[in-house]
Amino acid sequence: MESCREARAMKSQSRPLSPHLQIYKFTLHMAMSISHRITGVALAVGTIVLMYWLASAAHGKEAYETAASVIGSWFGYLLIFGWSAALFYHLCNGIRHLFWDAGQGFEIEQIKKSGIVVLGAAAALTVLAWILGLAI
Repeated sequence: MESCREARAMKSQSRPLSPHLQIYKFTLHMAMSISHRITGVALAVGTIVLMYWLASAAHGKEAYETAASVIGSWFGYLLIFGWSAALFYHLCNGIRHLFWDAGQGFEIEQIKKSGIVVLGAAAALTVLAWILGLAI
């Protein structure tokens, strides 16, 4: 009995418990999965900035002017652009996940094609939203 335990202990020490990151080839759908999580966090942070802007409007003219100057600066525009890109990416990739939840699109080629569609749709929606937003 003791030798059996020792053999199992030695066998478990000679192999990894789970595959390491160096084993996997980094692919588009892996990057998109990571990006989906990151954009979720970015949307939460962007919502905090939006709440700051709304709260400043409630606190009076001076507070609103300060918030508007920060958000209206080039850096503020850059943050809003990033937030809108994260919003559209997260939306499009979320729709892709809904198809996966329904059991559709699990073939490798379908995963690659849907990933490219998500990236293209997110970019197009972001640019379209900014064109329309700046035109108003």
